[in-house]
Amino acid sequence: MIGRLLVGRTSGVIVVQVQRVTVPSLFAPPVYSHASVVEAGTKLAFLAGSVPLDADGKIVGEGDPVRQAEQVLANLDEQLRAVGSDMAHVVSTDVYVVGSEPAVLSAVWDVVEASGLSIGPHSSTLIGVACLGYTGQLVEITATAVVPDRATEAGA
Repeated sequence: MIGRLLVGRTSGVIVVQVQRVTVPSLFAPPVYSHASVVEAGTKLAFLAGSVPLDADGKIVGEGDPVRQAEQVLANLDEQLRAVGSDMAHVVSTDVYVVGSEPAVLSAVWDVVEASGLSIGPHSSTLIGVACLGYTGQLVEITATAVVPDRATEAGA
């Protein structure tokens, strides 16, 4: 589902278009969208936290932060493709991991580094937290990405 919000004034100010996207192939979020795309010169997508849920809303990799990180990245890739972007165009991420042990955070970071996100490099923060939103959830990644103008890229 795609919703649109137009912001602007009639006094010659540039109109900013915000597109909110819910990805049909992912579990439907309760009260937010998977991504928001803002078009103001360069189009950017602000993605909601990608979580380790399958399309039916079940946790993938219960108790396994590495497996959850893999699912989160697969879901993030879905979110990006739904808005016309990809891992190579991610400019910023926040990686949340339940735990305070550096070894657990490092194991998740190894999965992130092995993904397409390492193409950047992009800005990222790795954060150990006490808990996340879904029971059994150990990993979540939020991202901001450029949504490239494919016609311009093809001609460049």
